[in-house]
Amino acid sequence: MAPLRQSFAGDAIAAARRLLGMVLVHGAHRARIVETEAYLGPHDLACHAAKGRTARTEVMFGPPGHAYVYLVYGMHHLLNVVTGPEGYPAAVLIRAAEPLTPNLPALDGPGKLGRALGIDRRLNAVDLCDPGSPLHLEPRDGPRPRIAAGPRIGVDYAGAWPHKPYRFMVAGSPHGSRPRLC
Repeated sequence: MAPLRQSFAGDAIAAARRLLGMVLVHGAHRARIVETEAYLGPHDLACHAAKGRTARTEVMFGPPGHAYVYLVYGMHHLLNVVTGPEGYPAAVLIRAAEPLTPNLPALDGPGKLGRALGIDRRLNAVDLCDPGSPLHLEPRDGPRPRIAAGPRIGVDYAGAWPHKPYRFMVAGSPHGSRPRLC
């Protein structure tokens, strides 16, 4: 297994932490990931896979390192990275990124990120580990950043699951979504 794909082959929490500092590339746009959120699989009531295998979640059951893109509230396309072994549906939401391409607007929320980078459902299931893919990831260059953790956002319907510290942010980054983690 290629080194980048190995970053996603384990559990979603480890993958969410490893994604911080990686660069997301779509066409001419580049952005450094500064915030992620882990969704652990069918037992996690905030994870889409908690409702079972559906046409929407099918990609989550595939190999790690692929994009899971879905539309939320009928207006925002959100990007997730499939994690874990093939057949186990877990993923990491990319919540925010630091723009590296000049003139990119703020990417301080998953909806803003999708809109600014032109991510939509046509990119669902693309291989994010393939540098020839229109949407892909590049490994972090440099040391692992200091990471802050806190509760997930927008999943209040999921019992105790929203309160778990599965949201991760590069500590001190001004590019994360609000409320920022220190």
